[in-house]
Amino acid sequence: MELRQLQSFVVVAEELNVGRAAVRLHLTQPSLSRQIAALERDLGVELFARVKKRFVLTAAGAAFLDDARDLLRRADDAVRTAQRTQRGEVGKLRLRFVQSATFEALPRLLGAFRTAYPDVVLDLETMTTIRQTEALRDGRIDVGLLRFPAGEPGLRSKVVSEDPLVAALPAKHPLAKRRRIALKDLAADDFILYTRATGPSVHDVIVGYCQAAGFTPRISQQGADVQTIVSLVAAGLGVSLLIAPTPPIDPAAVVYRELSDDLPPWRLSVAWSPANESPVLRQFLRLS
Repeated sequence: MELRQLQSFVVVAEELNVGRAAVRLHLTQPSLSRQIAALERDLGVELFARVKKRFVLTAAGAAFLDDARDLLRRADDAVRTAQRTQRGEVGKLRLRFVQSATFEALPRLLGAFRTAYPDVVLDLETMTTIRQTEALRDGRIDVGLLRFPAGEPGLRSKVVSEDPLVAALPAKHPLAKRRRIALKDLAADDFILYTRATGPSVHDVIVGYCQAAGFTPRISQQGADVQTIVSLVAAGLGVSLLIAPTPPIDPAAVVYRELSDDLPPWRLSVAWSPANESPVLRQFLRLS
């Protein structure tokens, strides 16, 4: 049984006239009759009969008609799904992101992608840069939103934002009234930083900046995520240095201040493996 035979059967059943059906199908009447006869042989039943010079469906033909239409619809759906998958319009995108991406870049990129490809399933999770690079190389994820300390061999990337480092201070801190402050002004403060396990590059670079400013930060508390760090700053346990954009917070509890030091921005990049040929990934990168 072939799809073209099913299509011919459905059209003949709708017209109940071989001549009109042949015109619709752009076939000759003998060719169409042969297709119907072949289908009847494959099924082992008669689909049509002549009753008082009229062409009618048999009981078997009437029972087969709905299923034939359903098979044709399912075949059409399968073709469309395959085509849409090839174009990257359906499928799954496994995306991981560092937490500092959640306040601007992630909503921006995902918003544009969701608008363009609403039928793609998004598999999202926060993940450190180190774990992302491992997962990208292993093929466990499709794309990462991360902050490379340097170029990563075997991966490709493109920068999607360049973000400054800012100081997070308790609202009652003596420097909170300033618009900009220098790192050296914080030398006497306790610091709250990321743990090295969750953000070794951020932790080490910030310590290096402080040392370049003439002091080694006195780290009193550490946090695994930015919300925890900001909460500890709000509690008055110390100051912190964070990558902007920063989480929204009550200005009566915490203030963010620009740094006057000449520091390079932190680059946020989209990264992927060139070995990954996912059409969905291709479309995400096109919009990023």
